[in-house]
Amino acid sequence: QVQLVESGGGLVQAGGSLRLSCAASIRTFSSYAMGWFRQAPGKEREFVAAIQWTGGSTYYADSVQGRFTISRDNVKNTVYLQMNSLKSEDTAVYYCNAVLVTTKRPRFDSWGQGTQVTVSS
Repeated sequence: QVQLVESGGGLVQAGGSLRLSCAASIRTFSSYAMGWFRQAPGKEREFVAAIQWTGGSTYYADSVQGRFTISRDNVKNTVYLQMNSLKSEDTAVYYCNAVLVTTKRPRFDSWGQGTQVTVSS
């Protein structure tokens, strides 16, 4: 059974920052690459960032490269997304999931409730 609980979203002005957290109840959490996805209104869910289970390798969508940083704490079973220099186009609901790094696709079919990020211009 997989449970994912995202938090940390909110309303922020363009150029501002937010830090998202995802508490994951996944057996052997530390063995999975984890990642963040987002879904804007009227658009499909898209990959944002991923981190290997060791934390040694990270991957980012071109649109967030250099602005977002993903990290994880395998003791707390938590993955984070530090978002800086936010833009209006970052407005979306953000979700976490385990990630298939080779395809940047989610590993599990179940999702959490997500956390809303709204960036005002």
